[in-house]
Formats: sequence, structure tokens, C-alpha cells
Amino acid sequence: MAVRQYDVPVIHALITGSPGVGKTTLVKHVVQQLQELGTSLAGFYTEEVRGHHGRIGFDVVTLDGQRAPLARVPQAQQPGGNRRGYYVGKYEVKLNSFEQLALPVLQQKHDSSDSTKKCIQVIDEIGKMELFSKEFVHLVQKTFQSPRNVVMATIPISKGKSHWLLEELRNRKDVQIFEVTVDNRVKLHSQVQSFIENSLSL
Repeated sequence: MAVRQYDVPVIHALITGSPGVGKTTLVKHVVQQLQELGTSLAGFYTEEVRGHHGRIGFDVVTLDGQRAPLARVPQAQQPGGNRRGYYVGKYEVKLNSFEQLALPVLQQKHDSSDSTKKCIQVIDEIGKMELFSKEFVHLVQKTFQSPRNVVMATIPISKGKSHWLLEELRNRKDVQIFEVTVDNRVKLHSQVQSFIENSLSL
């Protein structure tokens, strides 16, 4: 297990990489393997939604199978071309829908009476769409700060100036960053799983 300066254990995994390279696929694979071992996990992942003519948006899906819209391509343009609400590219972010499903998943572990058992928190992803939610930003900070949690989260690849929370997470001394590429994405599954399993023992 890697240990950085000041003897801070490196226990959290940040998974990054270019869009579409396989970050969510890696997360889902590791989650499945850990669940089969009886490991305690909570959290959510992001899944694309496709229509007859290609991708129409994204859903947030909890590890127990609950689903809610995260973003959609609007059915019609606003009059005059003005867009209200939250947008990332052509996608309208369904902030209320996201918060209603994702926030309680993160919150419930903080409110749990069992303060001794460690839990793996899965957050896929900490990206532009999710970061419109101030409460989500707050809960992500709490999740990383809690000694009960081992976090496996995905973040966008670093390109220029990014959200302050992403920079804060990248610079944490207890975080290991795994970059997914086309060449390493298969073998990285077992590396991330081994890292998470080791983190639980610290």
C-alpha cells in the first residue's frame, strides 16, 4: 500500500480519463466483483441513455438499481434561442432529479449509527453536470473527510482550469489517481480492485 509524506495512508481512488474511454465500465466491474465478495458499498454511477438517433442524455443509477434522469437533450429550443436552467453542451441538467436520488445515497452513510464499519463510497462521476449542485459538492467533501469511507470516484481528465473541488481532490495526500486509457483499461480493473481491498484493511 502506498503511503505519502507525513505517513498519510493513500486509501481513496480517483479514476480519470478521456470521455468514453471506459471509466464507468471499470467502476461497474469493480463494484460487481466487490459485491460478490460481500463487501459493503454505496453510491451511484452514471449511464448514458440512447434513443433511435443516438445518445439523448444520462441517468444516475444507484448501486441498488434506482434510476433518475441526470441530463437530457431538450425536446424543443426555447423561444429566441435563450436557454434557462443548467446546461453542459447540448444537454440540460436535471438538477432536482439528480439531487433527489443521489444526495440521500451519500447522506445516509453519514447518518448511519454504525460508525465503526468502513464502507466503499462509489461516486461516478464528479463532473460538470453534478457540480452544479452545491449540496453535492458539500457531501463529496464530507465523504472524503470521513474516516469511515473508502472512496472510488471518477473525475474528468485535467484540461486547463477546472472546478475548485476537483483540484482539491486531486491534491489530497490520501488519494491515488488512476488514468484509464484504451491500452490499460482491461488490466486496470484488477489494480483498482486490489487497491480498494487494501484500503479497507487500513
